[in-house]
Amino acid sequence: MADEKQRSLRLLSASPFPLPHGLRFSYGTAGFRSDGAILSSTVFRAGIVAALRALKRGSAIGVMITASHNPVADNGVKIADPDGGMMTQTWEPFADALANAPDPQTLLQLVLEFAKDENIPLGGAQSAEILLGRDTRPSGEFLLEAAKQGITAIIGAATIDMGIVTTPQLHWMVRSRNNGLKASESDYFAQLADSFRCLMDLVPNEVEKKGVDTKLIVDGANGVGGAKLEVLKEMLMGVEIHTRNSGKDGEGILNEKCGADYVQKEKVVPCGFGSDDVGVRCTSLDGDADRLVYFHVLSASNDRIDLVDGDKILSLFAIFIKEQLKILNDEKDDGLKKELPARLGIVQTAYANGASTDYLKQMGLEVVSTPTGVKYLHKKASEYDVGIYFEANRHGTILFSENFISLLESRNNELASTSSGSEHHKAAQRLLAVSQLINQAVGDALSGLLLVEAILQSMGWSFKKWSELYHDLPSRQLKVKVADRSAIITANAETQVVKPSGLQEAIDMETAKYTRGRCFVRPSGTEDVVRVYAEGTTQEAADSLAKSVAEHVTRLLGGWEQAHRKKERSTSKILTSTRKTLCGSMNKMEMLLI
Repeated sequence: MADEKQRSLRLLSASPFPLPHGLRFSYGTAGFRSDGAILSSTVFRAGIVAALRALKRGSAIGVMITASHNPVADNGVKIADPDGGMMTQTWEPFADALANAPDPQTLLQLVLEFAKDENIPLGGAQSAEILLGRDTRPSGEFLLEAAKQGITAIIGAATIDMGIVTTPQLHWMVRSRNNGLKASESDYFAQLADSFRCLMDLVPNEVEKKGVDTKLIVDGANGVGGAKLEVLKEMLMGVEIHTRNSGKDGEGILNEKCGADYVQKEKVVPCGFGSDDVGVRCTSLDGDADRLVYFHVLSASNDRIDLVDGDKILSLFAIFIKEQLKILNDEKDDGLKKELPARLGIVQTAYANGASTDYLKQMGLEVVSTPTGVKYLHKKASEYDVGIYFEANRHGTILFSENFISLLESRNNELASTSSGSEHHKAAQRLLAVSQLINQAVGDALSGLLLVEAILQSMGWSFKKWSELYHDLPSRQLKVKVADRSAIITANAETQVVKPSGLQEAIDMETAKYTRGRCFVRPSGTEDVVRVYAEGTTQEAADSLAKSVAEHVTRLLGGWEQAHRKKERSTSKILTSTRKTLCGSMNKMEMLLI
């Protein structure tokens, strides 16, 4: 009876959410994304996936309705696993299949088969809890309802609506709830404020006396992050935050000429900034506040900026943590000879500027590379005692292993009883505060900017000193349309081409022509495009290298236009042949009639 009730409920729930005709949806790093107006069926089905995932894991799962830095008309949905991270890749094929099921009957069959294969209990014998959140997009409200309908189509699954939140807040809430901790928005704000206050209290006296500029202007991208920062900043001391593009009262359009993505790609000031901001430290969030960049307005006469991207944010974090570990493990005057073993790892992708990688290695840090995508970076960073990752495109965080935190807490307690207030004790306190301030579930622009501000204060650094850690090598990115992107196969974190034969040799030949030249290609994950990235000591060299390699890609893979023309010729031949056959048949019929 329970199975029949479950079957009927699913079919009844799916009927109001038909699949849009002629469209196909794919679950990627960002989940499902599309025009918000056509996404209700996809979000409904993602709700089913989340409910099944919660039943499978016996833990709370998160569903976030957002399209991050995309235009306001777009929207999307992604699922957070019990640890607050992204949904496991092994479930992505099922999510794709469910999202593209043509009718309720097929959808039901897919659910039943998958539940059987995964040993997921259906029928209500086990309960499931799904936390829901959305950003400020107009389409978010009705899409959230679609998600609720999908979740409750699975008997035993219940929703908890967390309201309008940033993406990192929802991930933090899922992680905290599953760790048995308080998980409300006020708890999130309190944790950030308390850990920030701890770091500010530990600023060295000699640095505090010199004074560092505490003013920070934040571009909120007219999204959810600006509004949340308005609440958070009232709980902070030691930093003077001014928020612009907060999206209040319909002011400004989400991500339009503002936000981290716009500032990083265009390298110009966002709307709402101008000549009065020259020399002031500024930062931009993206629409759902999981990305962050810093910048300086350079002059009153133009809109150019001095940009600090994810590579330099990562470098700042790495310098600070390395220094605290060094203090903690230096020759001790506290009578305790035990060292705190800690493997510190820096994780980048091939898109990290070569100058940043060189700088980090010169500091003696362990630097590794992964394929493009946060899921790869996060997984690799989790292998270290302290793993730091940031994509050049502004998304990243710091991960502390449970074992390291346990050892650090023990060490802190020892120092508190034997040498309270010593430099060793302060270093332990700073590391513990960082582990509380940074969002270990996912990249978080709010916690990230507070950590940046605390470190700059602690080290007594100006924006200029930070910006001049190293100078980026000029780079160029190109997209080459090809007939079939799957013809390219890469290895070594996407830096080497395995197939087609001869392409890597051509890349090596072109790269060798330039001092400090570097170039790699990789297929797009969503379209028949090959992405080319090149670096050189001058912009002219980077442009020339990228152009030469792009030409080799077209030569060896066949350009899209060439393939398109070939297809048109083939279609034309078929039509011509069909016409001749029809004409011949008509002539024969005419002869018979005569």
